[in-house]
Amino acid sequence: MPVSGGAGGPTVVRVPPQRLARWLDNFADRHGTSTCAASGDEVVVTAADGAVATCAVPFPPLRVRADLPDGGLVEHANRERRVGVLLVRRGGHAVGVFAGDELQAVKVGKRHVQGKSKAGGWSQQRFARRREQQARVAFAAAADAAHLVLGPALGDLDAVVCGGDRFAVDAVLADPRLASVAEIADRRLYAVPDPRRKVLEQMPAKFRAVRITVAEPGE
Repeated sequence: MPVSGGAGGPTVVRVPPQRLARWLDNFADRHGTSTCAASGDEVVVTAADGAVATCAVPFPPLRVRADLPDGGLVEHANRERRVGVLLVRRGGHAVGVFAGDELQAVKVGKRHVQGKSKAGGWSQQRFARRREQQARVAFAAAADAAHLVLGPALGDLDAVVCGGDRFAVDAVLADPRLASVAEIADRRLYAVPDPRRKVLEQMPAKFRAVRITVAEPGE
């Protein structure tokens, strides 16, 4: 359960959906009886001692259920969804379709893109042009993969999430064949190393987790 946060400030935790109900119970045990205010994109849990847990709704909007103490967040987070994933960095890409945690379609590729040169003058300009051309070829290959994997599944996808390098992802989504993918793609970008199948297989742990910001009493 990854945790982040600076000293004296709110703490951010990312909770797997299957552990969310227990996490909320433990929060109430530590801080006292809690109340819940739910909306389409967040659920705010306020405890008796003043502690506050703000839960970002994964795959919003949440259909709020007033009959449940968590507003329906646990049920929503645990729902199985079909999610497309596009990971792109210079020189590599990985595209997949998941049903829950199961990877059902995948295409991974690698292209050589040279690193930056320290040379100057004309040599640097030639090197930059060559590197730019290599990047274009790499992004075109990633767009081909996205078209082949995500295109046929588009009508059944609940969401598309992206990771890698912002410039690379935007370049791929600019391909006209991926206009419909770009329309539903989550603009948040997950940090990932060079895209490989193993990296792709680990993505559900990232996009299914519930991000919770915890402010202790007095913060």
